[in-house]
Amino acid sequence: MAAAIFMTEADAARDRGTAARRLMRSRSHAAFATLSAGRPYVSLVAAACECDATPLLLLSDLAQHTKNLLADPNVSLLFEDAGDQSDRLAGARLTLLGRAERCEDGRAAARFAARHPTSAGYAGFADFHLYRIVVERGHLVAGFGRIAWIEAVDLRCSGGAAAFAAAEAAIVAQLNADETALVARLAQRRLRRPGADWRVTGVDPEGLDLSRPIEAGGETARLEFAAPVPTPDAVRPALAALAGEARDGKSRR
Repeated sequence: MAAAIFMTEADAARDRGTAARRLMRSRSHAAFATLSAGRPYVSLVAAACECDATPLLLLSDLAQHTKNLLADPNVSLLFEDAGDQSDRLAGARLTLLGRAERCEDGRAAARFAARHPTSAGYAGFADFHLYRIVVERGHLVAGFGRIAWIEAVDLRCSGGAAAFAAAEAAIVAQLNADETALVARLAQRRLRRPGADWRVTGVDPEGLDLSRPIEAGGETARLEFAAPVPTPDAVRPALAALAGEARDGKSRR
């Protein structure tokens, strides 16, 4: 008789962290809560993630939420995925608690611009600045009875993230030069997203960020690897494995 396999609490925490990161990386916008003279103030912001899944926001100094966080950097973000469900509360949602900090990292800025190309028109303005949200905890609601707090260490994708950040620009350029047909095929067959003009905008140990041109609607999508890859060199084999699954009819979102 095969031995029973029991999931430890550490395993469960890692699984919750993976689910939370997938939700964060798949969303291009989030509800953003700051404190205005001690009272909650909620707005809608464009969001991106660093390679380790740390959220990034490009904010104007003139916006009320920026004035609020400059007085009190404690903030919260809500990412949600209601999909096409009639009951929006049935979809997964993740609330993050943390602090907003100015980010002067050029790679992070490039990542945000790739995720939100329309931001290029104002990213260079003197009153716009990139902020990194230093996450302290998260609260995931993934379905009935699947509700849990997640600590910061489990929300970050730490394995290989630094190497991917350093190599990302080269990987993205290579994939967009050599693998456009493969990327489009994976978007169509695995993600059920139409269109042949999908481009890679970001890569991390857990998958690819994709987008279509603004003239085609500016859609975004997230393509997850079957399992996290340890090094940038493992990206192409991981894509080949996904392509094989798609050919075999094992598509999923």
